[in-house]
Amino acid sequence: MEGLLSIAIGVLAVLWPASTALTFVYLIGAWAVVSGVLEIASAVRLRKVIAHEWALGIAGALAIAFGLLMFYQPLAGGLAVVWWLGAYALISGVMMIVLGFRLRGYARTHRGELPAEGLRQRV
Repeated sequence: MEGLLSIAIGVLAVLWPASTALTFVYLIGAWAVVSGVLEIASAVRLRKVIAHEWALGIAGALAIAFGLLMFYQPLAGGLAVVWWLGAYALISGVMMIVLGFRLRGYARTHRGELPAEGLRQRV
């Protein structure tokens, strides 16, 4: 079922990319509003257990504000998602390249050796 649903959504995304992007923005907005409400509710319940539960309440209020922004300004919300996704991809890519060079250097200096605890199987 999941495969068929994925294929159907993929076809819809190819045929109607603008509508699909708008739906995605609204879905993110709904998720943010629901998460914000749950965070505020958790903060109210936690006030009897821990101090400084206000941080969770503020996070919930910010999530609700973000969700409402996504609903009322979907182009701005969509643009923000694209920017953050692009920033993540750029930073993640750079980190993977750095890791690749570090692993290459490690492999050159430790030919045939296994790290003390890293790659050995424990029995």
